[in-house]
Amino acid sequence: MNMDYKSLSSITVSDIESLGIAADRAAALHQRLTELIGIHGADTPATWQNITTNVLDPQLPFEFHQMLYYGCFKDYGPDPPAWLPDPKSVSFTNVGRLLERRGKEFLGSSYKDPITSFADFHKFSLSNPEVYWKTMLDEMNISFSKPPECILSENLSEDGSSSYPSGQWFPGASINPALNCLNLKGKRTLSDTVIIWRDELHDDLPLQRMTLEELRQEVWLVAYALQSLGLEKGSAIAIDMPMNSKSVVIYLAIVLAGYVVVSIADSFAAREISTRLKISNAKLIFTQDLILRGDKALPLYSRIVEAQSPMAIVIPTRGSEFSMKLRNGDFSWCDFLERVNKIKGKEFIAVEQPVETFTNILFSSGTTGDPKAIPWTNITPLKAAADAWCHLDVRIGDVVCWPTNLGWMMGPWLVYASLLNGASMALYNGSPLGSGFAKFVQDAKVTMLGVIPSLVRSWRNANSTSGYDWSAIRCFASTGEASNVDEYLWLMGRGHYQPIIEYCGGTEIGGAFVTGSLLQAQSLAAFSTPAMCCNLFILGEDGHPIPQNVPGIGELALGSLMLGASNALLNADHYGVYFKGMALWNGKVLRRHGDVFERTARGYYHAHGRADDTMNLGGIKVSSVEIERICNGVDSNIVETAAIGIPPSGGGPELLAIAAVLKNSNVTAQDLQKLKMSFNSALQKTLNPLFRVSRVVPVASLPRTASNKVMRRVLRQQLTENSQSSKI
Repeated sequence: MNMDYKSLSSITVSDIESLGIAADRAAALHQRLTELIGIHGADTPATWQNITTNVLDPQLPFEFHQMLYYGCFKDYGPDPPAWLPDPKSVSFTNVGRLLERRGKEFLGSSYKDPITSFADFHKFSLSNPEVYWKTMLDEMNISFSKPPECILSENLSEDGSSSYPSGQWFPGASINPALNCLNLKGKRTLSDTVIIWRDELHDDLPLQRMTLEELRQEVWLVAYALQSLGLEKGSAIAIDMPMNSKSVVIYLAIVLAGYVVVSIADSFAAREISTRLKISNAKLIFTQDLILRGDKALPLYSRIVEAQSPMAIVIPTRGSEFSMKLRNGDFSWCDFLERVNKIKGKEFIAVEQPVETFTNILFSSGTTGDPKAIPWTNITPLKAAADAWCHLDVRIGDVVCWPTNLGWMMGPWLVYASLLNGASMALYNGSPLGSGFAKFVQDAKVTMLGVIPSLVRSWRNANSTSGYDWSAIRCFASTGEASNVDEYLWLMGRGHYQPIIEYCGGTEIGGAFVTGSLLQAQSLAAFSTPAMCCNLFILGEDGHPIPQNVPGIGELALGSLMLGASNALLNADHYGVYFKGMALWNGKVLRRHGDVFERTARGYYHAHGRADDTMNLGGIKVSSVEIERICNGVDSNIVETAAIGIPPSGGGPELLAIAAVLKNSNVTAQDLQKLKMSFNSALQKTLNPLFRVSRVVPVASLPRTASNKVMRRVLRQQLTENSQSSKI
């Protein structure tokens, strides 16, 4: 905790005034604070909970929020609860309602109430995965065209290995997840809104909305148009465009018609696009001519052409006019749909396929040059949606907003997490950094807002949420990178102290393995529970798990039985990547994850970045090798480089440092600055426009193992310790 703050009972009226609060307001706030301390004590979680509801509001200076938070928890130690569940509101949550109805049935006489028994419910999901998943299917009204023979089948060989180490879920069943998104479920009607959007720079215009009926008709039409191209079932079809109502329609149509989506982020350079098209063997690509960001128009179609893509279907960004001529063989969106316009409004009969059929190929950077191609199957969407139901409390009628792209797992996740739960998704067509986005969150009445820490940092620095009413938000969610306590305290303050649920998983898991819950106290920048049906292990130095309820830090491994987790990679040996050489637990092989995690004395979890040489820059995983390959060619004075992600001292996302071995080692600060600019320009051009080198460190040589592998961990440790000096 920050020790520079006074305890609550020592705060005076003049301390409050010194933050720029008027004298009479300061006196009233102090009076209210004194009353709360009289009732709850000066340093209890209940004191803080009452301060957040009765004293603080988004208009008060953030320094005042900090003064009270740090004052209250001055002597509390690690993981103070920034938010506590309240029994009244818990009984309206998905899990609260379920446990009130069936808690005794699941947990027997040990069941007390939803809050007290939540941890036991998590244990129950581990020991009774069949019951848990049967319950989830019922709660989310999931329908199979051919029902499963059973929920889970484990075909293990003698050594604990299996062709399905993650379990064979719903064997024998057939399903179409896109059809489940379009079905009427529970109390949902055809006139319910399912997508809400607005274009940047049109921030004063009314919101645009699409009903379930309209979404169905648009998806059916695109599915018919796809079918008319005569592609084989199971063909891969890429999407490289921003996440907007059209790309969501295209995504669902590809899955509905029995094809496989290839997810490509709209920020990628031509070479990265080309790699992904080749690995997935895509037969077709959907794209736009341009991406509009504020008053800038960024070329997208020209990158697709440079990547030598297969046939492209191109959507004009402005009206119906293109800003360029299309290649021979490429179609405009209008001409593509024209082929089937006669059957507009006719239902498309979904292609139902076995549960293990691929529906989406996503990419995650491995520790080699090529990205890992990770297929999602027909049941991965159920994991995404169940996480949203259980941990983020997404309900029918909710409005879910999470700025992302179909190229990253959170894009498809958002489609399924909202639509399979009967919620709408809110999509802002433009940059989420400015006040236009903050106004959109207000106007769309967003109930669940997903963020990444660097987004929150931008909002705080630019004060871009000021004056907007975010009181419809029931919870925040955060993913992608390590978060920072002060920034997240600020975010909670903007949203009237609704909880922030940290959500950490992976593309190959289809959701989270560790997260939070609205039934547990939430501490800032910490996870309060493994995800439902997921088992976490922290490995000791010997590679074996330390006891599960004991504090410790080490590489994280996962219990292998996880619905929705990958069983295959397109371009690597899946068993070799995730299971080979891992310890057994209860006779089952553990699943490698590769992050370093800590379990604290209070039972929370903290993430400490990658154990291997993959780093996380701004929520995007990238391997050191990919960065080094580009940096090595930047300047003729470079012998070799090592790319290292360094956690900043105050917490937050990793910073990229480049250790460089130079032919001429007599370099000035000016030379290093110039080198840094060259690295940035090359990385932004060839890898990702969001990547940025924070420092360049000249070294005499790179530390290596006996087999000549670069020991980036050693460099990371040295650079973290010496982060004040410019040389090792």
